Amino acid sequence: MGHEKQKKEQLRQFGINELKKIAASGYKKEKEQKIYKQLFATEYWKQAQVIGITLSNEFEIDTRPLIEQARASGKIVVIPKTLPKRQMAFYEFSENTVLERSSFGVLEPVSTHLYEATMIDLLIVPGIIFHPDGYRIGFGGGYYDRYLKEYPHQTCSLTFKEMIHNDWEPEDFDKKIQHLLND
Repeated sequence: MGHEKQKKEQLRQFGINELKKIAASGYKKEKEQKIYKQLFATEYWKQAQVIGITLSNEFEIDTRPLIEQARASGKIVVIPKTLPKRQMAFYEFSENTVLERSSFGVLEPVSTHLYEATMIDLLIVPGIIFHPDGYRIGFGGGYYDRYLKEYPHQTCSLTFKEMIHNDWEPEDFDKKIQHLLND
């Protein structure tokens, strides 16, 4: 167990460094465009009325164009707020939503309209490292793994090909993502 945890931690660090390299490379936007194009062509994107997504940080795949595209298509966008006991809830994210920085430095909605897991058609799940089978290593808080246990609909992750690694073993609590898109 300890070995796998250490390996995940090393991969997480490797992934963050790779993301920072990509962000500094000047190719990031081009790589992102390829991924957005794939996502917008999928049936699960087209059919989703409510999309759960995070507000990305500087080095992650930029989610703003996805949020803009979703809104332009008349979809409802919901974003997560972290709660005690590593729980998470999604709230509507409109032009009027007030955001504040969480203790993790992430922008979160102050309080708006809550969307239960069953009300979200497509959840775009962030991550740092992805297994080709759809498993992910996130930032290590376990929020998404817990949320995904109860989440009944479509899941998708967007990733750069540099983030895909199969030299680690997913653990029992790791939840598989249904659709993995990369550049």
